[in-house]
Amino acid sequence: MSFADKTLRCRDCEQEFTFTAGEQEFYAEKGFRNEPTRCRECRDARRRQREMGGRTNGQGRQLYTVTCADCGVETEVPFQPRGDRPVYCRECFAAHKAM
Repeated sequence: MSFADKTLRCRDCEQEFTFTAGEQEFYAEKGFRNEPTRCRECRDARRRQREMGGRTNGQGRQLYTVTCADCGVETEVPFQPRGDRPVYCRECFAAHKAM
């Protein structure tokens, strides 16, 4: 199958960008069925925004600020509290786990 460069319009910035023959071949090899809808700059910006969508730890996981249910200290946890269960700081959690 032969590919030719295509001009597409970015859905975010509305600028035209080229979907090269090489990129089309790569998409075909990977089995991707849809053409890109964003230019390279907007894709990169969206990826950075997703990765830094809030405070994150070094691994890209979002951290949530909470108040420890035992000692009242403000701490961060890597999960979103549901509200129906207490959330503890590291020290209080370790103490509860040891019980």
